[in-house]
Amino acid sequence: MKKLKALLCSVFAFAVLAGAQTVFADEIVVGYTGPLSGPAAEYGQDCMYGLDMAVKELNAAGGVTVKGKKYTFRMERLDDRADPTQAKNNALRFVNQNKAIAVFNPMITTLASIMSIPQTPGNEFIIAGYTSIHTIMRQGHPMIINAVSDFTVYAQNMAEQGRARGWKKLAMVVTMGGYGDAWRKAFSAIWAAKGGSIVGDYPANYYVDTDFSSQLTAAMSKRPDALLIGGPSATTALVIEQARGMGFRGGFILIDQAKPDYVARVLKNMKLLEGMISTGAIAALPLPAGEPFNNRFRAAYKREMTAECVLHYNVMKVIAKTIAITNSINPVDIRRNLHKALPTSGDQVPNELFGIDDNGNFYCGLVMQTVKDGKFSKVDYLLTFPKTQAEFEKYKKMSKSAEPEMIRWAPLQ
Repeated sequence: MKKLKALLCSVFAFAVLAGAQTVFADEIVVGYTGPLSGPAAEYGQDCMYGLDMAVKELNAAGGVTVKGKKYTFRMERLDDRADPTQAKNNALRFVNQNKAIAVFNPMITTLASIMSIPQTPGNEFIIAGYTSIHTIMRQGHPMIINAVSDFTVYAQNMAEQGRARGWKKLAMVVTMGGYGDAWRKAFSAIWAAKGGSIVGDYPANYYVDTDFSSQLTAAMSKRPDALLIGGPSATTALVIEQARGMGFRGGFILIDQAKPDYVARVLKNMKLLEGMISTGAIAALPLPAGEPFNNRFRAAYKREMTAECVLHYNVMKVIAKTIAITNSINPVDIRRNLHKALPTSGDQVPNELFGIDDNGNFYCGLVMQTVKDGKFSKVDYLLTFPKTQAEFEKYKKMSKSAEPEMIRWAPLQ
């Protein structure tokens, strides 16, 4: 009798467990491949943590229901150390083994390596890029999306501010690779068009090197008024520290990958940044969702929010909303209908996506700041995508910024 009771209890327990499993949600997988180790690790981790936070919040809210079936989300992550071959292998693993509907990748040098994969029938997935180099976005790829605006708008506005300060001679110590090459080429042309002079170009590997004395010595020998520098924020901070230590007293213009708030936290001395022209700190953008988001992000990941984490978070939320709207987990359907999940509002997310164009570029504002007397300026909020003044006014009214007077129209020239 005891054995029978034990057997019945076991059967009952199994039945309960089996029944419980039937209400468990299936999983929708998204992949992340990026630099999670090495000099660019902080950059890659910020991107990944934003995606991770969005996935966790979506699941905590119950996931998503598609055709009556409940799904939760799962993120798979792999380190590619900014290596194109490894990034491609990671993407293939995500789609073949995990059936990922999207692969997030934040590097122009590695994005190119995975472009061909989702164009193979049966391998379709959304490429969620993160790059301000838009040559890759002009190829008409049906599955790529990108939440970063074209860097040349930054280059134009930074050059304009630098020349307004009287800077004429400029030397460049910018990261190597396709991204850095594009920045140096574009900025050189813009600077020259504004009457400035490029007196030296000394690229460096910001992903491997930690000693930039040889490039800085060569650049400073030309007696420039300012240096164009940048790559990952951590190594950019090293470049600034080493330049000041070697006696450079001129200004800095930072390319858009280097985030000024992160650089400032690393250096812990605003005097080192005096005269700097850069992108703006996303936390300084006066949107209602900014502080609550930063508090959640800091509590979860023990670091401050950056544009990288915010934009990856936002794009993941847009993908999830599109799944709910289209009632489909087919990546092609999701990609074609992302516009239905836009805009995202600054009282919900500390970054506003106003729409998306046919090539997959989200309409996203740019932020810029400078350093004067040891303090950051207010954030300039630049909208580059409106085609007319009337369009700009429409999007300006859509923004939840508490300082609408700082919103400017800056069309790409």
